[in-house]
Amino acid sequence: MPDKSATVALYGRLLRDYVSLYKGRLFLAIIFMIVSALTATATAFVMKPIIDEVFFDKNSDFVIYTTLAVIGIFAARGFATYGQTIVMDWVGTRVVSDIQKNLFRKLVFADLAWFHDNSSGELISRFVFDTNYLKTVATQTLVVMTKDSLTAIFLIASLFYYDWKMALATLIALPPGALAIRQLGKRSRKASNKVLEQTADFSSFLEENFQGIRVVKAYDRETQAVQQGNEVIEDRFRIQFKALRIEASSGPIVETLAGFLIAGVIFYGASNVIDGQTTPGTFFAFITAIMLAYQPIKSVAKLFPRMQTGLAAVQRIFTLLDVDHKVVDSPAATPIEFKRGDIEFDHVKFSYNPDEVVLKDISLKLEAGKRVALVGPSGGGKSTILNLIPRFYDVDEGNILVDGQNIRDVTMASLRQKIALVSQDVFLFDDTIKANIAYGRDDATDAELIAAAKAAAVHDFVTALPKGYDTMVGSHGVRLSGGQKQRISIARAMLKDAPILLLDEATSALDTESERKIQSALKHLMKGRTSLVIAHRLSTILDADIINVVVDGMIVESGSHDELLEKEGVYADLYNHQFSFDGGVTPPVRTKPV
Repeated sequence: MPDKSATVALYGRLLRDYVSLYKGRLFLAIIFMIVSALTATATAFVMKPIIDEVFFDKNSDFVIYTTLAVIGIFAARGFATYGQTIVMDWVGTRVVSDIQKNLFRKLVFADLAWFHDNSSGELISRFVFDTNYLKTVATQTLVVMTKDSLTAIFLIASLFYYDWKMALATLIALPPGALAIRQLGKRSRKASNKVLEQTADFSSFLEENFQGIRVVKAYDRETQAVQQGNEVIEDRFRIQFKALRIEASSGPIVETLAGFLIAGVIFYGASNVIDGQTTPGTFFAFITAIMLAYQPIKSVAKLFPRMQTGLAAVQRIFTLLDVDHKVVDSPAATPIEFKRGDIEFDHVKFSYNPDEVVLKDISLKLEAGKRVALVGPSGGGKSTILNLIPRFYDVDEGNILVDGQNIRDVTMASLRQKIALVSQDVFLFDDTIKANIAYGRDDATDAELIAAAKAAAVHDFVTALPKGYDTMVGSHGVRLSGGQKQRISIARAMLKDAPILLLDEATSALDTESERKIQSALKHLMKGRTSLVIAHRLSTILDADIINVVVDGMIVESGSHDELLEKEGVYADLYNHQFSFDGGVTPPVRTKPV
């Protein structure tokens, strides 16, 4: 539970790093707030002549004066309130936008490994819901602290002007109420944290079920999903209602204290009027000032509990913004000096977590322009080797070199510009087919894009669509088949035209006919490029210059297809098992390299 100093520090950071960027608008808003606060005090002051001069002394001149004064006061208050609202809403919305921009940049550049420990649903919740609470903290808190506090101060000052004894007695009731509100604020912060955490869990739950709806239906689990959803929603209701109840608890405290306070003022003031110690106008002006001060004091009293919800969100946002990512450019990093495209793994050891070593002393050389394949059982570490080349992760021990340069010593942007990746897990953005292919290279011409599409066997099926390349693929490419998405992914890599090509089960989602078309295009694409291919279907890598067999994080065999068959080791077993005559499948005839 953050203490008072932590709360002040958190709010201070928000003001310093974001809100203070708009000092000019804040100054204008404060002027509007001061005007609004003064109009409230003026309203109390005008009550005295209305009662004493008009109602008791029957002074007709004061009727006109007070009428005009009331119109002027309320008009000024209306314009001041409007100006303050517009300016502070702009500042609040701008602050939220600034934080969202910084947060999005932070997440986009975050380590890939970091996303394994943070669900997208939780991140979306923080990005959308938590940032919205920031507006309350950034602007409404300032309004209450400035406008309402000034209004209360001006009105309390007027109380001392009218009757300092009664005003002093009035202030005695404030400390007990403030102490009670402070205690509620601590409980409110804790409850608000739970609300935000549950909101993140709820977002993750919805995202998971909607994305996996096909599996839900395939296993006839709709009823169970609904039941689980009902439990999550009921839990959300209980947590939210508890937070709302705590926040609302300040109401009875403030109202009860106000009742005692006003009753005491009426008793004391009325007695003074009866005894002739004060005028009815002064008494009514005093009462008016108290009534007008009640609402701003109430707002200030409720500020701390309400502020806790926003500060809990601020704390969660700043936690993300303060994450130190491990895979970053070193201060001395320079753009890669690309020459041939030689890649070398020098005694590389890697683990995703300390308890599980994935790669054990991997030494591997990929000569420029050569096609190198990785084969082996699932979970052996093949994809991990591939993912280390673009530096999605950093090795625990050893080095990875590109043209003799340690990839930790070059900028990631320059390294990745030289790499094209086609993964078995194809991701398409909710955009057009054209935009998804063009993602490979922004400056590509339409002719280059279409050429890449033709090479990847995309062009024919795209031109058959009503909107052609302008067809929207839907979220995650839902409107396309798996094979179509895979071919678009290959076209994207072809368009990038990078000297290093990484293929991770690039044809895994293709049917036999599509694979045949793509293999020809891929062989053409790989010509003259340093290519690393991971394949489950051994038929796709028979012409590789070097085939490495990866088992349990180690390279156990290495050589050409024929050399590995002659060894009659792991590769031969994989080959014979995959092309077993028992299944009626004839081993493919190896063609000469292109």
